[in-house]
Amino acid sequence: MLKKQYSKDKKTCKVTFSVPAEVNAQTVHLCGDFTKWEKAPKQMKRYADGSFKVSVELKPRKRYQFRYLLDGQRWENDWQADEYVPNQFGSEDSVLKT
Repeated sequence: MLKKQYSKDKKTCKVTFSVPAEVNAQTVHLCGDFTKWEKAPKQMKRYADGSFKVSVELKPRKRYQFRYLLDGQRWENDWQADEYVPNQFGSEDSVLKT
């Protein structure tokens, strides 16, 4: 799930990425074009209920591609993404529009 909050001056957009407990993962990393994919992924914080969250500040009026890497092995899209686009691996990436 994605939650977007724009700064008062509209120069940044704080996006909170959430992954529900139903993914049954021990670790989740946020990977995308804004994290250089696997080179600098954002580790998401795990909560007592088994869900994961992380917040990232991004530039507004842009499109970003991303996915979640679960337990270092499984790729998942965000179920609430703004859209999806094909990637070079034969699957799709989630798209966030700020």
